[in-house]
Amino acid sequence: MNVAVANDHRGIEAKEQIKAIVSELGHSCLDLGTNNDAPVDYPDLAFLAASSVATKKADRAILICGTGIGMCIAANKVDGVRAALCYDELNARISRQHNDSNILCLSGDLLGSQVLRKIVEVWLVTEFSGGRHQRRVNKISAIEQGMDPSAISKQ
Repeated sequence: MNVAVANDHRGIEAKEQIKAIVSELGHSCLDLGTNNDAPVDYPDLAFLAASSVATKKADRAILICGTGIGMCIAANKVDGVRAALCYDELNARISRQHNDSNILCLSGDLLGSQVLRKIVEVWLVTEFSGGRHQRRVNKISAIEQGMDPSAISKQ
C-alpha cells in the first residue's frame, strides 16, 4: 500500500514516527508534509494529500496538525475522501470497518507515541467490513454528488 503522510509545523515529530511505522508494516510512504517548524497552512497540505488519495496516487493518507481537526475538515472537502479524526484504537478500527476511511487525521499535540503507534497500526491493518456499511458509504458518495442520500436503495 502507498500511504501519503502530510503534516503542518505542529506535526513534524509525529510524522517521523508515522513514517517509520508505515515502513515497518511493509508499506511505502509518500512524504507530503513540512520538515521544519516555520508556520504553514494546514489546508494546503491536507488538499495535497487528499488529492493524492482521490486521484489514486496514494491508497490512503495520514494527516497531522495540532489537533487533527483542521486537517480533517479540509481533507473531507475533496470528493472521494472519507477522512476520520481518531484519538484511540477503537475510533481507528471503526473508521475503517464501518466507514471505509481512506484518510486518518491525528493530533500532533495531544497523542503520546504509544497511542499514536497503536492507532496507526490498527488503522492500516483493518479492512472495510462492507455489507450494510457499503450502503452507508454509497450514501456519503451521493451527498458529494449533491444528491439526497435517502434516495439510495436500502439493499
